[in-house]
Amino acid sequence: MSALHAALDLPPAPRSVPAARRVVAQLLTAWAGEAYSDDAALLVSELVTNVVRHVAGDAAMTVEVHLTQTALQVAVVDGSTTPADARPPTAQGGHGLWLVAAVADRWGSEEHGRGKRVWFELRATG
Repeated sequence: MSALHAALDLPPAPRSVPAARRVVAQLLTAWAGEAYSDDAALLVSELVTNVVRHVAGDAAMTVEVHLTQTALQVAVVDGSTTPADARPPTAQGGHGLWLVAAVADRWGSEEHGRGKRVWFELRATG
């Protein structure tokens, strides 16, 4: 299998969370990457929810999906320059990036254009 790529623009609205989850699951099914589906759905939900909750404005976010033989990488690009930070969760929230850090093999946040790109990677097992 060669590398497969897709990108999807979504509004920063609550309805984008299930939409992103559904599209990532459908891509993984089409690409025979179902082994990643459960973790990818959980983690993309967390990244998109963070944009919906914490990024002001109407600019679209972009969900990027990249699958190779050895790994899946999913990223969410938004218009905020505030770095993503996986602080310990509290009773008020903060579980999103902590969960991403706990489940993903790797994750990170980097500057991207006039905003940032927050990504996670899940590696193939076996």
